[in-house]
Amino acid sequence: MKKKKVNLRDLKPNSEEQHSHDDGHDHGDGSAFKTYIPAIISFVMLIIGIAVDYFDAIPQFEGWIRVVWYTLAYIPVGFPVIKEGWESIKKGDFFTEFFLMSIATIGAFVIGEYPEGVAVMLFYAVGELFQNAAVNRAKGNIKALLDVRPNEALVYRDGDYISVNPETVEIGEKVQVRVGEKVPLDGILLSNKGSFNTAALTGESKPDTIQRNEKVFAGSINLDGVIEIETTKEFKDSSIARILDMVQNATARKSKTELFIRKFARIYTPIVVFLAIGVTFLPYFFVEDYVFRDWLYRALIFLVISCPCALVISIPLGYFGGLGAASKNGILFKGASFLDAMTKINTLVMDKTGTVTKGVFKIKEVVNNSTFTNEEFMRYLMAIEEQSTHPIAKAILEYKAEGSDLEAKDVSEIAGKGLSGVVNGKTILVGNKALMTANTIKVPTDTETIVESIVLVAIENNFAGYVVIADELKDDAKETITALNKVGIKNIMMLSGDKDSITQKVASELNIENAKGGLLPEDKLSEVEALKQNPKNKVAFIGDGINDAPVLAASDVGIAMGGLGSDVAIETADVIIQTDQPSKVVRAIKIGRSTRKIVWQNIGLAFGVKAIVLILGAGGLATMWEAVFADVGVAFLAILNAVRLQKMNWS
Repeated sequence: MKKKKVNLRDLKPNSEEQHSHDDGHDHGDGSAFKTYIPAIISFVMLIIGIAVDYFDAIPQFEGWIRVVWYTLAYIPVGFPVIKEGWESIKKGDFFTEFFLMSIATIGAFVIGEYPEGVAVMLFYAVGELFQNAAVNRAKGNIKALLDVRPNEALVYRDGDYISVNPETVEIGEKVQVRVGEKVPLDGILLSNKGSFNTAALTGESKPDTIQRNEKVFAGSINLDGVIEIETTKEFKDSSIARILDMVQNATARKSKTELFIRKFARIYTPIVVFLAIGVTFLPYFFVEDYVFRDWLYRALIFLVISCPCALVISIPLGYFGGLGAASKNGILFKGASFLDAMTKINTLVMDKTGTVTKGVFKIKEVVNNSTFTNEEFMRYLMAIEEQSTHPIAKAILEYKAEGSDLEAKDVSEIAGKGLSGVVNGKTILVGNKALMTANTIKVPTDTETIVESIVLVAIENNFAGYVVIADELKDDAKETITALNKVGIKNIMMLSGDKDSITQKVASELNIENAKGGLLPEDKLSEVEALKQNPKNKVAFIGDGINDAPVLAASDVGIAMGGLGSDVAIETADVIIQTDQPSKVVRAIKIGRSTRKIVWQNIGLAFGVKAIVLILGAGGLATMWEAVFADVGVAFLAILNAVRLQKMNWS
């Protein structure tokens, strides 16, 4: 899947989304205050002008002096809006909120309603300032990722460590990371072990301990001692760079609601302009005591009320807030469309290994039928397994940290069966039942009832015992299934490439009724496509994002577990669970539902209030002050409602 690349340092929101004449960037304390100065000047001048008008404190405050005063009060907040409207007109886009606000306020000046003209534009400007503050707050969780963008890398070159830009470091170079510094690039740990803060990547504050030769990700903060890593990726391909790229591009993928509102606003605004013209002139033909100024005033009120700011601002802000809240919780959505899609899911299909299990094999049981002690039995077994790279061999070797003190010779692999070799002068066979049968070694029948992976051992052609190897359930696996049922996901299915007996056992432990094992990737794809044949099924698939890429792509929502270090997961899935916790899927559903609920609350609020005040305005029962509330007031309330997403708790 090809993605549009963006400058990671540029977090400026789309201008159409923001609908603001502000640049949208974060400012320092000084420049942030400067953005409020025009509104403060206009507000002070407006209050002084209204006070002088009301108390008649200065008799000379009339005529051209009054006009100049209110014009000067209008310019600081009105000029930027008029300029934006003019720029839009030059581009062929006449009917924008900038155009509506400019016409309405200039019209108010034409008919002598100077204070109201200034007030409308002032409150509009204040609403824009609140909007920008809300957008910056909603983006805070995503912008926080920039704080962990490494600025330098200590790379070993020409016999010494030198500080360079991480973008210049090549794959395979050795990098040193000191205590408190950020890991600059993805790599493999060369030191014995390291402790890292991965909160910016996973949302989890708990330190992560990494052992020698295990993966370390860019953006992690080294907590304990100086470490060395060998880089495995260039900076542009590092985890933090790809995550930033993905999250920042998420706003480009609009939800259907956003797309509808934007199209609606383009049709709705010109209709409103022509209706306002009608409100001004049509009464001339039907009303006996027609007064042009009165009907023009009503039309101007109509224009202010009808400005679609509340919709255009609050809906994208609501979705952006949802994306930010999800990011804070270690969940990355590739766009607002998937926030919506998560709310419609009614069928969940999941992989087993790495999704609900840890994907790490461990010895569950050692059964020794030989004359050797358990310690001696494991020494012989480990000596053979030290020659293997199989995951099960790794699990066996973890039995004793220092490994076996015996050396295996003449080790050979029998394809699909196991290993053979000589240890301490004795012939050792390690593998499955097929290996034992091929060497006419009788295996106890009780081994046939064991559903987990089993490693059989023969010493000198005599059955010596076996080791049971099992994958462990993740800590939150059981509660995830219960929580999914509570949020209405009743149809849950497990598909696994592991043997069916193991799959059924895990499914039984998790109370999943529908499970199938022994499946190839194409078999999983067929199962999901069969579910999608029913148009009522909205299917989400959760997998590790590597072997399950075809199914992730085919499902309505593809969710990658532990996709932090997986290129395939980042590229293929629609949602990335950074913490590798299946329970975060439930949280993703809840965040999607909360976001959608707030968006529709804002739509109902905006349409409801505007409809009422429009009718009152057309009938002459509403003034510019009610119009200001219907426009800026409703937009402000919608913004406050959207910001609530940042404070919600979905645990």
